Amino acid sequence: MAIAALLSTLQARALESPLQTLGVAAVVVPILYVILNEFIRYSARVKGLGGPAGLPLIGNLSQIRVNAAEQYRAWSKKHGAVYQIMLGNIPVVVVNSAASAKVLFGQNAQALSSRPEFYTFHKIVSNTAGTTIGTSPYSDSLKRRRKGAASALNRPSVESYSFVEELYRYGKAGTTPVDPMPMIQRLSLSLALTLNWGVRIASQEEALFDEITHVEEEISRFRSTTGNMQDYIPLLRLNPFSSNSKKAAEMRLRRDKYLGDLNRGLDERMEKGTHVPCIQANVILDKEAKLNAEELTSISLTMLSGGLDTVTTLVAWSIGLISSRPDVQDKAAKAIEEFYGAGQPMCDADDDQKCAYVAALVRECLRYFCVLRLALPRTSIRDITYEGIVIPKGTVFFLNAWACNMDPDVWTDPEEFRPERWFEQPDAPIFTYGMGYRMCAGSLLANRELYLVFMRTLNSFRIEPHDETDWHPVRGNSDPTSLVAIPQKYKVRFVPKDAKALGEIVKA
Repeated sequence: MAIAALLSTLQARALESPLQTLGVAAVVVPILYVILNEFIRYSARVKGLGGPAGLPLIGNLSQIRVNAAEQYRAWSKKHGAVYQIMLGNIPVVVVNSAASAKVLFGQNAQALSSRPEFYTFHKIVSNTAGTTIGTSPYSDSLKRRRKGAASALNRPSVESYSFVEELYRYGKAGTTPVDPMPMIQRLSLSLALTLNWGVRIASQEEALFDEITHVEEEISRFRSTTGNMQDYIPLLRLNPFSSNSKKAAEMRLRRDKYLGDLNRGLDERMEKGTHVPCIQANVILDKEAKLNAEELTSISLTMLSGGLDTVTTLVAWSIGLISSRPDVQDKAAKAIEEFYGAGQPMCDADDDQKCAYVAALVRECLRYFCVLRLALPRTSIRDITYEGIVIPKGTVFFLNAWACNMDPDVWTDPEEFRPERWFEQPDAPIFTYGMGYRMCAGSLLANRELYLVFMRTLNSFRIEPHDETDWHPVRGNSDPTSLVAIPQKYKVRFVPKDAKALGEIVKA
């Protein structure tokens, strides 16, 4: 009765003073919305787990827009290795140390076998072609796709002759400083296309090269866990003029086009019997695989994004830093000469990381730069208990790979770039590829590719700096809002160590 009387009174006053009522409503409704939303946010938090305070509605979003992984590492000094943040109304458990990662992601690998779905990437960018293996939630389909890609991802060797040839050609035998990024991108893209469709990019002048590298770079931004506010604040999705949503849809259409062209090209070669062995052809011909068109596309996307996102960026960081470290180049040159002898610019493609110093150099670059600072997020499929705290099923977890790689409990000098540390602690953990069941499926292939690129580049050239560049992994990051840490643009000189021997190989 009291409520009915109150409603009746409010209705009468609204009719008497409509403008005044609208003014009051304009103030009261937002306040009530914020109060209700804060109650929902509080109820969603993991009970008993601390973390930094955030703001109403957005939580900690404004605090982690730039260099999120470094901010998470800084917060761990106050809140402990494991704490929670609020991204909008979504609680996220952030793991920042090697020991806590071993417990949560190692001992609970199956419980943390799924991925969260984000509005921008999963609902807009991926609603036609689907998602990569790495970004897909756990399912039987995921297991089939991982199995379908496994044989190619575990292949014993990769080629990188063309990479050295392009450094020699575009750098005019060391006389002209060059930006190595296009050459690195072409190497990674050719590997991805060869593995998946049995074709390659012959030159960075091809239109397809520009299209794929541009679109995949833009799509990588939509995978950012901090760059898309609409992922965490549903009200923003109602904005019909959202440039973020429009751009995501545009990139989706452009990606669908070149994926379709590549698939049709393979179908034609298979009909003519001129195709070469590759993932797509092998799976199509394997009656036991039982993969549908969407699952085949998921494998294709995995091949493209994996190499262009992480391997490409890691090589770019590494070449830049090595150009400013002649001591590292000298040690690498000595180790390679002791291993292979003099006058051998190109090492054997079957050399599977046998030169110990270069293998250690690769691991140190992976640790120090950690281009995927936050490993792709996980979602728990059942409750997890950590130090007496029950973290409920469906909680999102971030593995701060950057903080784990810089863990002072593992390394006494984590801020130093020092390949020799891997001789001192050969079994030390590295988190660049993630950890547990959903760690990067292509890590073995990536390590082999990186090793051969380092071997052949450092054995063929003396890399000399051209630009004044800060190679610190945080200060030198050109886009601190991106999922992948990208170095600033730079140029270096690739001066042949034996111009005659290298020139003969390039001609051949």
